[in-house]
Amino acid sequence: MSHPSDASAAAARRTGRRAAQERRRSAQLSEVTLDDGRVVVIKRAETDGVPGALRAEAAGLRWLAAAKTVAVPEVHRQDDADAADDDEWLVTDRVAEGRATARSAARFGRDLAALHATGAPAFGAPPPGGPEDAAIGLAPMRNVPGDDWPRWYAEHRVLPYVRLAVDGGSLTPAESDTVEKTLDRLPELAGPAEPPARLHGDLWNGNVLWGQDGAAWLIDPAAHGGHRETDLAMLHLFGAPHLDRILDGYQEAAPLADGWRDRVPLHQIFPLLVHTVLFGRGYAEQALTAARRQLTR
Repeated sequence: MSHPSDASAAAARRTGRRAAQERRRSAQLSEVTLDDGRVVVIKRAETDGVPGALRAEAAGLRWLAAAKTVAVPEVHRQDDADAADDDEWLVTDRVAEGRATARSAARFGRDLAALHATGAPAFGAPPPGGPEDAAIGLAPMRNVPGDDWPRWYAEHRVLPYVRLAVDGGSLTPAESDTVEKTLDRLPELAGPAEPPARLHGDLWNGNVLWGQDGAAWLIDPAAHGGHRETDLAMLHLFGAPHLDRILDGYQEAAPLADGWRDRVPLHQIFPLLVHTVLFGRGYAEQALTAARRQLTR
């Protein structure tokens, strides 16, 4: 378990400033006030987490920030001497939180469209400097590049979690057949082909913070090249403030292909199976419902 001095030492090492005060938020998360008044968030790797997860997260944050669209907290890393503990610590600026407004939600939608439009080299492409073996939450996620979205989505985003769910007993073999039947129809269900988008990759409401001016900030990414509708489907899955305005802003900047609403459950199968692996049977039922809805299209 992390000790306060460990987190403060990591903050000082990464920022070059003395740690003046520390507040523990959880076993893995602390806030440290530096001697110049700035506050940083210190995350320590989960003891039972995915190796390299924090390195992947840091690379993802930098990749999203490089797009200069949606705001992203700065990742602190003084020099190559920090590389020895890149898998153990992540130090970022803290976002002083406020509340979303209808206007800021619409702006977020436009900025998210701009982020997606900056693109990626391939579906499944990891962020520059990021490992192929990454994570989504506490689940492993492999970033294996591909050029055909339906095939890539089936092989590298859905089937690995189907197998883990069956092995873990939260999905039966017969139920896995239902999901695989949906995957067989992916070429006809996926809609018009789109180029790889630069995705946040784990865009549920908890990973969108609203600053004191109402502007959106992105945290905790599982960033990779993917289909832009996947990020939007994740926002739908757990809701978001002023979601309709977010979508209006997005459509204003980059209209979605016809039928996108019908494809939302298709893109939700992946995160629902991840949750099945992590949290059990309740999410398996939702994943199966999403798959069955696609089979009736």
